This record gives sequence, structure tokens and C-alpha cells, in this order.
Amino acid sequence: MDDLVIRRAVDSDASAVADVWLRSFASALPTVRRPRGDEEVRAYIRDVVVPARETWVSVADGSVVGMMVLAEGLLSQLYLDPVWRGRGIGDRFIALAKSLRPEGLELWTFQVNGPARRFYERHGFVVAEQTDGHGNEEREPDVRYVWRPAG
Repeated sequence: MDDLVIRRAVDSDASAVADVWLRSFASALPTVRRPRGDEEVRAYIRDVVVPARETWVSVADGSVVGMMVLAEGLLSQLYLDPVWRGRGIGDRFIALAKSLRPEGLELWTFQVNGPARRFYERHGFVVAEQTDGHGNEEREPDVRYVWRPAG
């Protein structure tokens, strides 16, 4: 993974970021109903996420293969292209997020997303709250994780 680069996203990355988001969501969460269609997701990523949020991308072989969005102390999105999972990219994103937010982080994931839950728990995140999904667009039970630095 020496050729992998993590950098801030730029406007020209928006289409590739949307592709990663859509492929990752479909692969990891096939039972979760998305309230927005593909084109609405693409427009949101192009018009809001990349230009107005702290969006990071991982790039390998000239292609965007992962994305992460931070908002204050919230890790609001972390998605990897399914064929790039298990190669340490998520670990690098988490290390970056922790270095940028050393006071702590929180995030939400769906309860059905066992691999994500195990990943975050492996990185020191602990369950702080579980809901029946009333607070998200998908109406899917979710879980809030928090990470606080030792000491």
C-alpha cells in the first residue's frame, strides 16, 4: 500500500466519491432501505459533502478507493470500495481522524453492520447509545460509538 495516498477531497473527486459511497453502501448494507436514489446521493456529494465538509479520500492507482468525512468531533462517514476492504485503508483513515480530533470522536453505524461494528470496536470505540432508528432517514436501528483518548 505504499502507493496509497490519503488527502483532502477536491471538487473533481465528487463523482468518484459518490461511486465509492454507492458501491460500499450496496455491498455492506443490502438490507437497509436508502431513502435517496443514486442521482440524489451523487448531487448531495457533489454539491454539499465534497465542497462544504471536511472530506478525505484514499487514492490508489490514480482512483478514489475510500472516503471519510469529519464534522467537528463526528466521524460522519467512512466508506471503502468493497474490493479495497481488508487492506488497511480503514485503519489509516481512523488513525488520521484520531490525529485530527485528539480530544475524541463519535460516530453512528447501523446495528446490522456487524463488520463495521467490529472494526470500530477494534479501534477503541465503545457503544454509547443504541436506538430503534427513529433518528435516521433509513429508519434502521443504529448505534452511537465514542472514542476518547487514554488518560
